[in-house]
Formats: sequence, C-alpha cells, structure tokens
Amino acid sequence: MTEHLLEKVDGGVATLTMNRPEARNAMTGDMLTAMTDALQRHAADRSIRAVVLTGAGGAFCAGGDVKGFAQNASSNSQSEFDLEERVHNLRTGMEASRIIHEMPKPTIAVIPGPAAGAGVSLALACDFRIAADNAKLTTAFAKVGLAGDYGGSFFLTQLVGAAKARELYLTADVISGAEAETLGIVTKAVPPDQLEAEAQKWIDKLSNGPTVAMGYMKRNLNMALEGSLKDVLDLEAMHMIRTFMTEDHKSAAKAFVAKKPPEFQGR
Repeated sequence: MTEHLLEKVDGGVATLTMNRPEARNAMTGDMLTAMTDALQRHAADRSIRAVVLTGAGGAFCAGGDVKGFAQNASSNSQSEFDLEERVHNLRTGMEASRIIHEMPKPTIAVIPGPAAGAGVSLALACDFRIAADNAKLTTAFAKVGLAGDYGGSFFLTQLVGAAKARELYLTADVISGAEAETLGIVTKAVPPDQLEAEAQKWIDKLSNGPTVAMGYMKRNLNMALEGSLKDVLDLEAMHMIRTFMTEDHKSAAKAFVAKKPPEFQGR
C-alpha cells in the first residue's frame, strides 16, 4: 500500500480513496500499482460485497500528472524501446479499469469534486456513479493533445451513444454533476452536503444485495455489449441455474412465500 491510496474495509465494503489532495488526486505509478493490487484482492475476496472508489480533499481524480507529462515532453531521448516499454506500462496500469468493470460485485464511484481524463475513465468503469451536483467532469484529453486512456472511450460510448461521446471527447467540454446525471453519465447527482448520505444509501443497498447473483448479472450485461443474442442466452441459462443453487436464492424464495423481505448473505 502507498500513502497515495487509502484502503478501508468495513462491513463487507472496501473503500479505496485516491489521496493526493494537493494535486486533485492526480495519478501516480504507486497509486495505480496499489489500486490494481487492492482491486484484485477485493474482487477475489467473497467477504467483500461492494467496492467504493473516491478521492480525498473534495476532488475525485484529475487524471494523469500533467506536470510529469510536460517533463517527458521536454526530453528528446524517446527511442523505440522507450515507446514499447511505455505502452506496456500504461496498458498494465489500465487493468484497473477492466477489473472494476468485470469484478463480480458492485462498484460505486463517489465523486465529490473534479474528475478529469483518466479519472473520469475510472469513474465510468464503475457500475454506479454518485456525484455532487456541482462537481466538474471533463474528458480533458483534447486540451493536452492526448487520445485518451483507461477505457473512457468505451464506457462513455456505451453510456451516452457514439455522437455524444465524440462531442465530449473532441471538445473536452466541462460539465457539472447535474448535467452528467441528465446525460446518464452519473447515476445520481445531489447537493454537496447530501453526497455522503446519498452515497451511503447506494452502498448499503448494493452491499446487502445478492452478491453472487449480481456478479453473474454483470457478466451477462458485459456479454450483451459484445456478444450475440445466442451468446447472451447461453450465458444467462448457465448463470440462472447457478444462482438457483445459491443460499441467497433459497432463503429469498422462502421469504417471498412468507411475505417477508429477503436477507441476503452474499452466498
């Protein structure tokens, strides 16, 4: 672990907090290494029923460290080997987005303030995004002459459609949390003083749900983005039978008959 990423586990909820408030939580190599490690552990840990990603100091994440980019740009020693190594290193860091998107449990981004570039991409990788209505979000890449990373072009296109995604990428316009909710980019936008309570409502609801079934739902929905109807039907059939076998389903079915609310244990 690094001081650039804080990790807390409480009641089956793992919270990862990007912690460089002086730089609006801009990413560092240490932060990303720690994040990928933590995400892999929590994805595999059956006691973890939801993962929350947020930022310290009133910001979510400003994306990459532009000051570092400027230093690299001033160097004239970019060899072909440097290129291959840098592509490999970036792609390794970008695994964080894939793990967030694919892990078999709900992921929630809590966005208290600015989110830009790869920071937006990480938020988009999550299943849910709860934002302050005055938070500022931007793809940002066009403003610094970069193409974009961390899966943002994939996630944003799925959320808002190709035309709007192109607009938001090519113009790098800044939108508020409230505007992002209208566009379907964030799940819920609320006044800043209500953010913690609103986020907790979503965290409680999701972390107390049928975790195993939710994991299979995510796999079905992810297949729907890239597979055929036959692929989805095959996967749904397998996952439906698998979830019939869970303790959560069995207890929920009994609760339904007894006209009682279900109590899921994530098993």
